[in-house]
Amino acid sequence: MKISTKYILFVVIVHLAALVLSFFVFIDEKWIFLVAEAFILVSIYISWKIYQQLIQPLNLLVQGAEAIADRDFNISFLETGNYEMDKLIKVYNRMMNELRIERTKQQEQHYFLEKLIHTSPTGIMVLDFDGKIDQVNPMAANLLGIQFEKLINNHINSLDHPVMLKLNNMQSGGSATVKMAAATFKVHKSHFMDRGFPRYFVMIEVLTAEILEAEKNAYGKVIRMMAHEVNNTIGPVNSIMHSALKKISTMQGERPLSEALQIAVDRNSNLNIFMRNFADLVRLPPPQKQIVDLLPVVMSSARLMASRTGDKKIKFNYPVNNVPAFITADQQQIEQVLINIIKNAMESIEDAGEINFIINSDSRILIISDTGKGIDEELSQNLFKPFFSTKKDGQGIGLTLIREVLHNHGFNFSLKTIHEPTPENPLKKHTDFTIHF
Repeated sequence: MKISTKYILFVVIVHLAALVLSFFVFIDEKWIFLVAEAFILVSIYISWKIYQQLIQPLNLLVQGAEAIADRDFNISFLETGNYEMDKLIKVYNRMMNELRIERTKQQEQHYFLEKLIHTSPTGIMVLDFDGKIDQVNPMAANLLGIQFEKLINNHINSLDHPVMLKLNNMQSGGSATVKMAAATFKVHKSHFMDRGFPRYFVMIEVLTAEILEAEKNAYGKVIRMMAHEVNNTIGPVNSIMHSALKKISTMQGERPLSEALQIAVDRNSNLNIFMRNFADLVRLPPPQKQIVDLLPVVMSSARLMASRTGDKKIKFNYPVNNVPAFITADQQQIEQVLINIIKNAMESIEDAGEINFIINSDSRILIISDTGKGIDEELSQNLFKPFFSTKKDGQGIGLTLIREVLHNHGFNFSLKTIHEPTPENPLKKHTDFTIHF
């Protein structure tokens, strides 16, 4: 029962009792009875006024509680002139004003934090209480190479990705380095308290640029030193051997010696070319970026390499639609990258196969896919290490050049073999080199 109801009930009972008693006591004295009734009416009026003064603060508290429950902090009350009431109103109005200001600050901080996460160069994922991905910024989706829709509301255990596999066994506050074929990530896992319960978040940083710079500084010094020594040695030696060849050519019966000297000269020239290739990689200039239509660049590079298939029966499947795909890049360097990728795809095909070129103009993605022998998982982790090669006489310059050029442009890329067995061909697979421009 409400306090107001109790008060009204009490006043009614008391005044009814007084009215009945005055009737029986003053039944013979009518004027006294009338005076008693007048006092009862005055008492009722005073009780009503007291009721208003007592109940009004309670009504104020009820309305204020309802406003707070509805999170409506814009309601304020006017002063009535009553001291106690005005004091309560001042406290309430000040409290509502502070709540309103605090809510505005929290909203501003929330919007700022959301914008900061969205534009952060670090990949950030925020999990809900069940360990499902609740928020993902564009950088995280880009680094992981997974579409935004496939990340949201999915548990990290359900995603087949090296970073996610590493996160499964990671405790809060832990960090780890994840090495992939074309990139190296540092993953950090931590938590914050939300309504008294911990919520985890993940930060993904790219270490590829720092590692590449350190590697390049290391092998760059070695290559420059080797190139300097080789060039300083080969020049004079070749000059001496050319002079000897001219002298021997005038002599009779010295043909074997002449041929041996020519072989030595040729080997020196090949060694010079060999070292020049390494030196050119170290001296790779910064990209001169401009707006380029990717489609004709891909078509020209593919047609150039299609003429070099030799005895192999390789079918080139070009992009179906001729929609322009504009990128900002150094055209000459990108052409060199495409030629190296196509060359590797051709070499992976032993006798016959296909090379497919897929361009997604909207998301600016290029996929060069071949049906060759593929790459095993262990090998894929080492492919983009400096000068790593699986060929017998390979120098590993091609993949190193690809890595350098694409990282200098800021383009993400991946190389992996995808197995798609069918009843007709249980060993069906294709290897995709994907570039995100």
